[in-house]
Amino acid sequence: MNGVRKAQTSPARSRFRDEDLPGYLFMAPWILGFLLFTLGPTLASLGLAFTKFDLLSPPQWIGVDNFTFMFTQDQRFWNALRVTFVYLLLEVPLKLAFALAIAMAMDKGIRGGDLYRALFYVPSLLGGSVAIAVLWRQLFQGDGVVNQVLLWLFGVQGPSWISNPETSLYTLVILAVWQFGSPMIIFLAGLRQIPAELYEAASIDGATRWKQFWRITLPLLAPVLFFNIVFQTIEAFKAFTPAFIISGGTGGPVDSTLFYTLYLYQEAFAHFRMGYASALAWVLLVIIGVCTTLSFLASKYWVFYEDER
Repeated sequence: MNGVRKAQTSPARSRFRDEDLPGYLFMAPWILGFLLFTLGPTLASLGLAFTKFDLLSPPQWIGVDNFTFMFTQDQRFWNALRVTFVYLLLEVPLKLAFALAIAMAMDKGIRGGDLYRALFYVPSLLGGSVAIAVLWRQLFQGDGVVNQVLLWLFGVQGPSWISNPETSLYTLVILAVWQFGSPMIIFLAGLRQIPAELYEAASIDGATRWKQFWRITLPLLAPVLFFNIVFQTIEAFKAFTPAFIISGGTGGPVDSTLFYTLYLYQEAFAHFRMGYASALAWVLLVIIGVCTTLSFLASKYWVFYEDER
């Protein structure tokens, strides 16, 4: 009987392997890259989070001491978390509001719309670069272009925006809002899917443009808005380059621009506390996961899709 079963199953197994082998071969580079450069380092980081490791000596197992110190004694951790959340709560709504406003203006079919879309998208491509961060630092210095314009137009002598702890974070928020091109393109694609007949019917019924926006545009744009909120929130948590360049890698002045990622970088590559930095990274992963989960749970109350009854 065993021989009969093998004879019956072996052709099927042979066909399965013959049909799937090319697919696995094409997937092999991605699978190897994922295992070697993503999954492997991720699991190694999880192990290092429970150790004391300085890159110069072998890791020493210390259990949950890193997390205990983080939550009970590390004031810079809490400050970095506060700065990151303040940045997120300012940057994401302002960027999405500005991107939606520009997208609605572009949706009106203005002349040269393709050129404007390309120009508006350029900041999203360049905004995260070191060169733009250096340029931003020059703009907001005490003798920078921003203060020169204020002095010329209004006779006001502005402060050194990046050296003042009360204003330094807002310069980074402005830089992030300036990179509105990516959500703008997504909003524009969503607006193009809204039937024009709905606006015509609303106009006939006497609805103002403000009412049309709240009763038609926003509800039908909710799935696109939800996607942008989730994506931009994750990007805000990962912000690093502008704070690193503009503050000179210190997160100053007075830790006012100490983003969570910048603090993680300092612990890992300035103080060589790799074990503690790994613990910080996993806490950030959990925070992003919780925020994303809460966004999905809340979305069922305000996001409705076309195929839902």
